[in-house]
Amino acid sequence: MQYHQLTSEERFMFSLLRKQGCSVSGIAQQLGRHRSTLYRELNRNSCHRTDGAYRPSKAHRRALSRRYYSQRNTRFYWPEYELVESYLRERWSPEQVSGYLRLHQVLQISHETIYRHIWRDKRSGGDLWTYLRGSQKQRRKRYRSHDSRGRMGGKRHISERPKSINQRLHKGHWEIDTVMGKGSKACIVTLVERKTGYTLIGKMPNRTTEALNDAVLMLMCRYRSGRFKTITADNGTEFHQYQQLEHETGVRFYFATPYHSWERGTNENTNGLIRQYIPKGKNMASVTQRECDAIANELNRRPRKRLGYKSPIHCFLNC
Repeated sequence: MQYHQLTSEERFMFSLLRKQGCSVSGIAQQLGRHRSTLYRELNRNSCHRTDGAYRPSKAHRRALSRRYYSQRNTRFYWPEYELVESYLRERWSPEQVSGYLRLHQVLQISHETIYRHIWRDKRSGGDLWTYLRGSQKQRRKRYRSHDSRGRMGGKRHISERPKSINQRLHKGHWEIDTVMGKGSKACIVTLVERKTGYTLIGKMPNRTTEALNDAVLMLMCRYRSGRFKTITADNGTEFHQYQQLEHETGVRFYFATPYHSWERGTNENTNGLIRQYIPKGKNMASVTQRECDAIANELNRRPRKRLGYKSPIHCFLNC
């Protein structure tokens, strides 16, 4: 099946017939086009930033410009992209489109190329992005791309952590995370001991490195030395001053792989339990340290199946 953009003459005829009061469906029949093609033409090439009117000369220039930029440094041209768009508008994901076309030997196009086309279309005023399932935000991570957000030099990767920690053989090895609310910068920091599940919760006025370090030191000072040997964190910027904590406490920090939350599964699961007390969307400005301690105490006194139905506090203090 061949796909062709509207010609300049078709655009002028489209504009003229609209001014005469013809419906889009009726114009589509006269031009021998599908009505969705004309609706797409209106959505893409009308003057949305001014009065919303459709001007054929400007529409044609805009279409030619979009075609030029979509074809630079690529082996795919408008007919191929129009075919891809027809499936996207049926709510297919880029991966589904790519896989289907490859399976039927119609077109060899990667889903990454389709995503790039979608975001180019969005910058040009198109609406392809609205058909994505996660249409509220552009995808953050790209395969084989360099992610420069919050990079820290010299940090230890979780793969360097001793195997005994992975196997939960000894106490003293913790996972750490911050949990945000809404409506304020206030948040909490959670520390969970891997072997026993013992949990500590600290209130933070904001998610800065200073607030994080103050809260962690406050929680650690409640216990005698030796209770904290290692801490595994994610790659949040609030942990950028981890070396200060290492210097003051002797604890050793490790960092999980970006976007691998399962590497800190104990902490992630505990945060889910904490959400029973502090639901998503709650403004944490009103949460006090006393409340944080009370929540942690309840969690630490619950019997756990993996502990033989003993409580985390019993295993942490006695076992």
